[in-house]
Amino acid sequence: FSSLNIKATFFVLGWIAEKVPSVVKEIASKGHEIASHGYHHQLVYNLTDNEFINDIKKTKKLLEQISGQEVIGYRAPSYSITKKSFWALSALYENGYCYDSSIFPIHHHRYGIPEFCRFPTTINLGNGKIIKEYPISTVRFLNKNFPVGGGAYARLFPLQFTLRALNYINTREHQPFVFYFHPWEIDPDQPKMKCGLFTRLRHYGNIGRMENKLKKICGKFKFSPLKEL
Repeated sequence: FSSLNIKATFFVLGWIAEKVPSVVKEIASKGHEIASHGYHHQLVYNLTDNEFINDIKKTKKLLEQISGQEVIGYRAPSYSITKKSFWALSALYENGYCYDSSIFPIHHHRYGIPEFCRFPTTINLGNGKIIKEYPISTVRFLNKNFPVGGGAYARLFPLQFTLRALNYINTREHQPFVFYFHPWEIDPDQPKMKCGLFTRLRHYGNIGRMENKLKKICGKFKFSPLKEL
């Protein structure tokens, strides 16, 4: 990012920040946005209202103390704000968050609201309360949404497909796209864990090529932290 003069949003887990605060301080010192990814990476729809509120309050306070930034953004672990956990958006608003980036408008066995708007939108929470939503990017084809917003999808799909899809969103649909990846996705030397074939493909597939893909994607488009968008 520094070599390309790119600033990004880093969604940080609370327990990571607690264990290695120096990493959070370094991210902030480089001019990037610090946002919340929750504390323990627990799925939102498995938490009670109070558990979720305690989680987002604790993480926000911790990240703000370490980074010196106001934390206004949130991304749920595994995109776990779905129809059954939509109530979490009101809790975010009530606890000082201005935007969310947790909704993936696709069909998936663990997450997704396929009929949700594909582009940044304002959600009316009632009583004059609103929150901005930045859904993970998809392209529309044959009346279905296909994921192109990063992660395993970017690692496993051909680079030219990803570039064309993101360019289509920008130039044909005249919208910004949201692109994400995890730090371990550019770390081919990470420890390998025993797991099933599908999980192994999803987690380790094309790990060694991801950094090069990322550099090419970063070189083709203009990026900014979500708070600036």
